[in-house]
Amino acid sequence: MTESLETRIDRLESIEAIKKLKHVYMKHCDVGYPPAQLGPLFVDEAVWTSAVFGHHAGRAAIEEFFGGISAQIVFAAHLAMNFVIDVNGDEATGEWRILMPCTMMEDGKKVSRWILGDYEEEYVRVDGQWMFRKIDFLVNFNTPSLESWAGTETVRGD
Repeated sequence: MTESLETRIDRLESIEAIKKLKHVYMKHCDVGYPPAQLGPLFVDEAVWTSAVFGHHAGRAAIEEFFGGISAQIVFAAHLAMNFVIDVNGDEATGEWRILMPCTMMEDGKKVSRWILGDYEEEYVRVDGQWMFRKIDFLVNFNTPSLESWAGTETVRGD
């Protein structure tokens, strides 16, 4: 059965809206992780999880996490790429790669780092607006800029 033109257009518009959601998320992360701007991108029951940065269930917990992370990551440039987004009606999934030059506070000193990671995400459309339902962030490596990451890599299993 062939999909209707309306269904195909809705899927394409949804992919564009999800890409914008992700880019707005990263823009806010890059200017200090403001909870008041990041929180509304998530549904109330959302989950943000990472083996490195913790498990945060619920929008309030996610906002609290963002409220504190800027003390650890004092500069960040989230560079997202290689996205794959699949839309099924009002639900969608996405995979992204990220390369993030950043400055982290370590023992009271600023350290330049490279973080490479991947995101597995779930989205839901609420009242016509795409929002995050889940972000699962796997850090492939987190290495000081003048050191090699060889031997520190972690990859997600299929």
